[in-house]
Amino acid sequence: MNVLLEIAGLRLSRAGREVLRGISFAVPRGEIAALMGLSGSGKTTALRATVALEAFDAGRIEVDGFSLAPGPVPPESRLAPLRRRAGMVFQSHALFEHLTALENVAMAPVRVLGQREADASKRGRRLLDSLGVMHRASAYPRELSGGEAQRVAIARALAMDPPLLLMDEPTASLDPARRGSLGEALQGLAGDGRGLLIATHDTDFAADFADRVIILAEGVVVEEGPPSLLRAPTHPATRALLDYRRHPTDR
Repeated sequence: MNVLLEIAGLRLSRAGREVLRGISFAVPRGEIAALMGLSGSGKTTALRATVALEAFDAGRIEVDGFSLAPGPVPPESRLAPLRRRAGMVFQSHALFEHLTALENVAMAPVRVLGQREADASKRGRRLLDSLGVMHRASAYPRELSGGEAQRVAIARALAMDPPLLLMDEPTASLDPARRGSLGEALQGLAGDGRGLLIATHDTDFAADFADRVIILAEGVVVEEGPPSLLRAPTHPATRALLDYRRHPTDR
């Protein structure tokens, strides 16, 4: 098994509260892993620590041979190898509003890798085309639908050609049809040999498209296995997640 991401004993505190309490898991190449849990379980924090957007207190994170250690976040000048190995798609998309879709995608290869603008734009067009949004290349983020913005954000994350892709609640603003289309696109990326770690509480999406689910509750991994465990959970936290999905307005 070719492991792209290994998290071991990860602990992280914020404002005196331990958000992650020693979590450990791995994501191999070619797999879609769903990191699941209710709000506050620590799944987004785990993603942010993985891409060095948040410091952690103990444990180890290794992304395709690049290691992060406890302590302050390293300066960006030392993180270029990590940026080549892991791409992040934020829940809010976080596209630069003053740049077109294509300019958003092409920016990092130019600034981080030193590519020529023409070469970065050419690859950006290929990525947008592969995700079905090439026709929106000249549009600004405010002109994109939620689904279009999501795909542009994925293209931007893939522009550095990282083997690992992290996504935070990618289905939050999508209707069922667009969720299915996104899931198929992500399966295609995994089929090309990438590893994907998706933070989500969307149990239907995970059941349909993930290869493995990892359940977090109060900062610890409480259950892990194939998506079928969502049909027969053994831990109360997993049952609570399923109940929330069925009755979200009751909470």
